[in-house]
Amino acid sequence: MRDQANLVRALADAGLPKGVINIVTGFGAEVGTPIAEHPEVRAVSLTGSSAVGRVVGGIAAQSFKHCSLELGGKNPMIVLDDANLDLAVEGALWGAFGTTGQRCTATSRIIVQKGVHREFVDRLVERAKKLKVGNGLDETVQMGPAINEKQLETDLRYVEIGKNEGAKLMCGGNRLDQGEYQHGWFMEPSVFIDVDPKMRIAQEEIFGPVVSVIPCDGMEDAVEIANGIEYGLSSAIYTKDVNKAFTAMRDLYAGITYINAPTIGAEVHLPFGGTKATGNGHREGGVGAIEFYTEWKSVYVDYSDKLQKAQIDRAE
Repeated sequence: MRDQANLVRALADAGLPKGVINIVTGFGAEVGTPIAEHPEVRAVSLTGSSAVGRVVGGIAAQSFKHCSLELGGKNPMIVLDDANLDLAVEGALWGAFGTTGQRCTATSRIIVQKGVHREFVDRLVERAKKLKVGNGLDETVQMGPAINEKQLETDLRYVEIGKNEGAKLMCGGNRLDQGEYQHGWFMEPSVFIDVDPKMRIAQEEIFGPVVSVIPCDGMEDAVEIANGIEYGLSSAIYTKDVNKAFTAMRDLYAGITYINAPTIGAEVHLPFGGTKATGNGHREGGVGAIEFYTEWKSVYVDYSDKLQKAQIDRAE
């Protein structure tokens, strides 16, 4: 590990020519820290957890480096009584279990108005049970494995946390390790109901295929629940009421809001990023990314051959 850190410093000290890209693999303490600390590195962009973001942000602040932090998320999807439930269930499946939930924009909380709560849960659970889990290289597979054993252990630990908190596990929650699953880190898609918004499974980022369904009374209640977390990355609402859609655009405190689409995904030409503990105000994608990697210089040219006294107060 010490040799790896020395290699990183040596690469930075070498003053490599512009346009050269070097990829150095390793863990943050041995690779990320010496890169972020090096005086020749003038900008640092991190995608990671909020805890690591605080450390990297502190390192960058010591030498006034530009620092862009894209951090955690606990993304809500609101389903109102007037929603197209077929579409909402499809969105929930893709948002929660697409890429096995290992995505900062994954749907972690589904906030459902009480009038359609039971029907939505029944449909979602039925579909989740039928999802095909397996090798992601197989085009018929709908959900792949966890990225490694540590992440799988985290996913399974949160299933136990949810049970202990009093939430009801409607499907999933088990590791898959028999037959074709014995050589990977697989688990079943997991859906909790009877989830209180203050439970840990409704507040903490899991980064796995575990989703919480939370009942709500209406639009105002849904927005309050959606905003009641430390993160603010992506959000979504399913409704046919254009007024409620625009209310969500205004009131959901997140960097991204989808109308009748899941929280997962991004458009490269639009700014990408979040509020609160999700980031520090910078955006990836679109012109926001160009702004971050740019230093502005203002240039004044005076061809009058006379002294200019602009911006100087004079007493008449």
